[in-house]
Amino acid sequence: GGLTLALSLHQIGVPVKVFESVAELKPLGVGINVLPHAVRELIELGLMDKLDASGVRTRELAYFSKHGNPIWSEPRGLEAGYKWPQFSIHRGILQQLLLDTAIERLGRDNIRTSHHLTGWSETADGVRADFIDRATGRPAGAYEGAILIAADGIHSAAREKLYPQEGPPIWNGRILWRGVTPAKAFLTGRTMIMAGHEILKFVCYPITKEPDASGNHQINWVAERHMPPTYQWRREDYNRTARLEEFLPWFESWQFDWLDVPGLIRNCPHAYEYPLVDRDPVSQWTFGRVTLMGDAAHPMYPIGSNGASQAILDARVITREILAHGPTQAALLAYEAERRPATTDLVLLNRKNGPEQVMQLVEERAPDGYNVVTDVLSQKELEDIAANYKRVAGFQVEALNAKPPIVKADARAGT
Repeated sequence: GGLTLALSLHQIGVPVKVFESVAELKPLGVGINVLPHAVRELIELGLMDKLDASGVRTRELAYFSKHGNPIWSEPRGLEAGYKWPQFSIHRGILQQLLLDTAIERLGRDNIRTSHHLTGWSETADGVRADFIDRATGRPAGAYEGAILIAADGIHSAAREKLYPQEGPPIWNGRILWRGVTPAKAFLTGRTMIMAGHEILKFVCYPITKEPDASGNHQINWVAERHMPPTYQWRREDYNRTARLEEFLPWFESWQFDWLDVPGLIRNCPHAYEYPLVDRDPVSQWTFGRVTLMGDAAHPMYPIGSNGASQAILDARVITREILAHGPTQAALLAYEAERRPATTDLVLLNRKNGPEQVMQLVEERAPDGYNVVTDVLSQKELEDIAANYKRVAGFQVEALNAKPPIVKADARAGT
C-alpha cells in the first residue's frame, strides 16, 4: 500500500517521502493474489510487464470438499471477462518490484529505512513527524510535509497513537501454516484451489509460470485449522517457523487424484505459522492531516484474496482525492468517506468466511461426501454466494469493466 501510494503520488507530480521501520527491506513472505481491480491500477502505473514476468495469471478459482470432490469453480481474470488479469505472485517479489520501481522513479533519498514513527504534531501548514531507529533507540530525525499517511500494517504505530486503548489484534481461534513448495502443476496449471471447510482447510496455487529444470513450479499453500479452546496462542509473528508435526497429521489423508496435499506440506523447505487475526473496524481514520490506509486502517482475514488489493485501491483513491483537493485534510476526508464503509463491509464479510462459506455448507450437509454438489447445494446458492462477495469487494465484472481507472496514467496535479 505505501509503495503503491508513493508511486501514485509521484505519477501525478506530488513530492513524497517513504519511511520504513526496518533497516533493510527484504522479499519475505509467501504467495498472495492481486485482483483485477487492483491490477488495473498497477497497470496505470506502468507495471504490467513486471507483473507478467514475476507472477502467474490466475485462470480459475475452484472449491473442493475435504474428500477432493468439486463444489464450485469460476474463471478469474481475463478468462472471467475482466479487461485485466488476476495475478498470483510471491508477496516479497511484489514488494521488491514496487520498491525497485520507487527507488528508480523517486530516488533512493526519498525512501528512508530505519525510520520508525514515534509521533507527530500539526504545524501551521502541515504536519511534522518524528522518527527513531528502532534497532538502536536513537532519534532518526523529524520531517515536515503537507500530510502524513500511515501504511504501517496491522501493528501500526500511528493507529496505536490514535487508538491507545485498542490492544492487540483479535485472534479468532484459527492458525494458518503457509509455505511454498516446488511441485508439479495441477488442474489447469493456473488454478487456485480451496479444499475442506471452516474447521480444516487447504489452499494452494502456483506463483511461477515456468517450470524449473526438474519440471516443478513454485506452489504456494496455506493449511488452516480452527484450534480447540485449550490451544495456547503464540502471538502472531510473520517470521515464525512452522513445525510440520503440529499440523501435517490432520492432512495425511488428503491425497486426491489431482493433488497430493501431505506431499506439498512434507516437501516444503520452510513454512511459517500465522495466527489468523484482524481488528474491529473503527469509526474514524482521518485526524487532521493524518490518515490510515491498508492494514493500518482495515486489517482483514486473508479470505477472498483481498488484503493487498484493498491496500492498492486505498492508495489510488487517496491519489485521486489529492488530485481533486490538493494534499489537504479535505482530500483525506474524501478518501475516508469512500473507503472506510467499503472496507468495513469487507472485514465483516470475511469474518463470515466470504465466498468460502460454500465449503462449510457442504461439510454441514454432506460430511460423508456426495455424488454431485447440486445434491447438496443448489446452483442458485452457489452463484449467489460468489456474486455477493464480488459486489462487496468491488470487482463485479461488468461494473468494473465499465469504470475508468481510479487514477489515469497521464493524470497530473496542478502546481
